[in-house]
Amino acid sequence: MKVDTIIFDLGGVLIDWNPRYLYRKIFDEESQMEWFLEHVCNAEWNVQQDAGRTFEEAIDTLIPKYPEFKDQISAYHSRWSEMLGGPIKETVQLFEELSTRKEQRLVALTNWSQQTFPIAQDRYAFLQLFENILVSGQEKMKKPDHEIYHLLIDRFEILPSKAVFIDDAEPNVNAAREVGLKAIHYKNPQQLKSELDLLI
Repeated sequence: MKVDTIIFDLGGVLIDWNPRYLYRKIFDEESQMEWFLEHVCNAEWNVQQDAGRTFEEAIDTLIPKYPEFKDQISAYHSRWSEMLGGPIKETVQLFEELSTRKEQRLVALTNWSQQTFPIAQDRYAFLQLFENILVSGQEKMKKPDHEIYHLLIDRFEILPSKAVFIDDAEPNVNAAREVGLKAIHYKNPQQLKSELDLLI
């Protein structure tokens, strides 16, 4: 059964996002930066913003624990746009080719704060080519929790057996398969194209 819907993750697949782009400007030593990103503004802390928590609440919660890093913690929101490294060009090119063919519906499912997603929308015109985008922060749920996949399927009337989900995070890929979607674990544009060609 051929795929009629392609579901893209955004960060790490179409958009290069990495807090190190910002924090290399802030910390003098790489080891200091890595400690900060592992112990202070770490992935577990950041994903709560993707799940709907405001940056204001997140920062107010963290600064009392690490007052010596007040400025660095605040920068995570005030200078968030400096974490964007740009489009992942070859994947975006593939996406744009798919959009011109119009053989599959193109939708996105992204873990992203509702406060910062408008920055990406303003910066990357190709996002307008999606039929729909479901943003975790707006829904106050996140991948890899099954409820966000069910919401995506129901809201956009997707038949899971005829849809493929693309994500660079293996837990998100596994969860997609568990709810009945085909899924590709994205590693690079060439690998994605090869695997997609087998399905479409």
